[in-house]
Amino acid sequence: MSVSLDCRGLACPEPVIRTRDALKDSPDLVEVCVDNVPATENVSRFLGRSGYVTDIKKTGDSEWKVCGRKAGINCAEAEDIIAEAGPSRSGKTLVMLTSDVIGSGSDELGARLMANFLATLPEMNELWRIVMVNGGVRLASTPGKALDALKKLEASGVSILVCGTCLEFFHLTEQKQVGETTNMLDIVTSLDLADKVIRP
Repeated sequence: MSVSLDCRGLACPEPVIRTRDALKDSPDLVEVCVDNVPATENVSRFLGRSGYVTDIKKTGDSEWKVCGRKAGINCAEAEDIIAEAGPSRSGKTLVMLTSDVIGSGSDELGARLMANFLATLPEMNELWRIVMVNGGVRLASTPGKALDALKKLEASGVSILVCGTCLEFFHLTEQKQVGETTNMLDIVTSLDLADKVIRP
């Protein structure tokens, strides 16, 4: 059985939600048409985590077809789309970054504080995930101490999710240098799984 979805023009996280719903019948082949890079990455990653081998084909100037073929395993609906979460919920700390600065009064000082904050995060026990939305996505795209600190955190095993809609809004999709492009479904699931959420 195969399923074809036309998700062009749909905002995050609707393409992933529609793809998830289509997997309830465990089709052998899934084809999802999308019209932006974040949706392409999000749908491909979701299919991969759901047991499908994926392939992305560019079909137009701003259109892609994400194809998923079952990889020889039974694919049930993915209740937890965050693969790294694991079965245990204990000790998961999530840091939510909604800006590239800390505080108000001076953006220059705020940027310095943010770089220091990120550089100090390895001292935190049970740091699990960093989620960046709105102006926070600039941290994943702008060279400097903050980006260097994020790269070190990712290399140490900390999961980093960067909002795809936000990257598109700020025209930073191609400049992202760290983390996975994500969608609101991933973000909401992450917040639900976390035992503690910190927002500086």
